[in-house]
Amino acid sequence: MLPWLPAHDVRFPPVESALRDPDGLLAAGGDLTPAWLLAAYRHGIFPWYSDDQPILWWSPDPRMVLFPSEIRVRRSLAKRLRNAGFAVTADRAFEAVMAACAAPRDGQPGTWITDEMREAYARLHALGAAHSVEVWHGDVLVGGLYGIAMGPVFFGESMFSRAPDASKVALVRLVRAMAAGGGRLIDCQMHTGHLASLGARDIARSEFIGYLDQWLGDPVHGRRGGASSAPPPAWSFTTIGTSG
Repeated sequence: MLPWLPAHDVRFPPVESALRDPDGLLAAGGDLTPAWLLAAYRHGIFPWYSDDQPILWWSPDPRMVLFPSEIRVRRSLAKRLRNAGFAVTADRAFEAVMAACAAPRDGQPGTWITDEMREAYARLHALGAAHSVEVWHGDVLVGGLYGIAMGPVFFGESMFSRAPDASKVALVRLVRAMAAGGGRLIDCQMHTGHLASLGARDIARSEFIGYLDQWLGDPVHGRRGGASSAPPPAWSFTTIGTSG
């Protein structure tokens, strides 16, 4: 039976107890407060559910990740980075990026980025834990991504494009800023061919959790978390607009 998490106690079961089918489903319930969300990411867990479901928490195995040194920039993307006329910023339009990521897409009947999720991550952004990268063509937002930054790790949540390769441009600029400032890993959560084409790959969940333990320390005991704070990013988001 899937564990039900009471909202008053920030505690997750061990990720090793997650279901194999569906892969990584760990628990239901809890809340989307900063304390819940930051404890979740610190332990390799993330929320993913639709409007007609309770909050569902996941920790899939294997885990797709991107190491900054392994980013794959094909010739066409390199040309786009140089000549497409894009401007790239960070944390300039966080809520607009989330809204764009939540917009309907071809072949998808709905979105998991509900109003409740948008409000929760806006709170994390106000605390300095959630960040966005924006790609502009003139004054028009044409691409971007958002996620959670802790120490040398960026936990990617979603990305969007309204112009060819705009989301890839956002990712490459994030990777370059991370590489220059000591960033070590981007969590891509689940496997997609789009991210694999950029150099992301699957690793065992145990290896992923090992990296979190090594790089983020253990600010909480066991699986309990109460503090609404996170280790600051190892790199500066202000360099993303000038990282080339």
